[in-house]
Amino acid sequence: MKPYSIALAGKGGTGKTTVAGLLIRYLVTRGKQPVLAVDADSNANLNEVLGLVVTDTLGNAREEMKKGIVPGGMTKDVFMSMKLEQAVAEGDGYDLIVMGQPEGAGCYCAANSLLTAFIEKLVDNYPYLVMDNEAGMEHISRLTTRNVDVLLIVTDTSRRGVQAALRIADLAKELKIGVGRTCLVMNQVKEPPSDVVMKLVTDAGIEFLGTIPEDETIYAFDLNGKPTVQLPEESPALQAAFAIFERIVP
Repeated sequence: MKPYSIALAGKGGTGKTTVAGLLIRYLVTRGKQPVLAVDADSNANLNEVLGLVVTDTLGNAREEMKKGIVPGGMTKDVFMSMKLEQAVAEGDGYDLIVMGQPEGAGCYCAANSLLTAFIEKLVDNYPYLVMDNEAGMEHISRLTTRNVDVLLIVTDTSRRGVQAALRIADLAKELKIGVGRTCLVMNQVKEPPSDVVMKLVTDAGIEFLGTIPEDETIYAFDLNGKPTVQLPEESPALQAAFAIFERIVP
């Protein structure tokens, strides 16, 4: 059965990965598990938000296969399957896979085909899929063939930030990913967004879900190396995020 999938995107510095971590916490605490979390951002740090140690990535497995680093007596398919399974980090109510850095020069066709097949097979074991992407969303377009139920774009309240978010929404349409709903959330909000910014959102016709306030506890957790997903329940950011997730999770 196809999982309910939520993909996050946004330019750097918007707190997108923190929002992804809080979404995973929301799903787990609401009993909507197991969740498959995919870190498809080349600057991968979702594991730090979740407090998980990652020992390998799918990109590493692809590199090794391309270079022919396969033990004697083992086929490439078996080797790739073994490496990919080793790249799955287990959490409480969820599993995490990290895509890793983009490939270098040369043909990755065979490795990418195996990688795609692995993901397609893997997702069938999970009712919910959360994918944290960079703004380009290459992994959505290239490595998965399934439609995305919700594309959640995270931005700040600046005019430039919102314009960047709207460009991401346009890119999703161009890629023909098959997005069910494209939604916008404003994060790290110090004061209500201006009328000028809200007009940009309204004119674009994008679904605006609300705002998540700036929260000093998040900065304190980050400074002390504590997983953001462990924010206390009284956290204003956590409460606002959960209220937003109520609107996109069936």
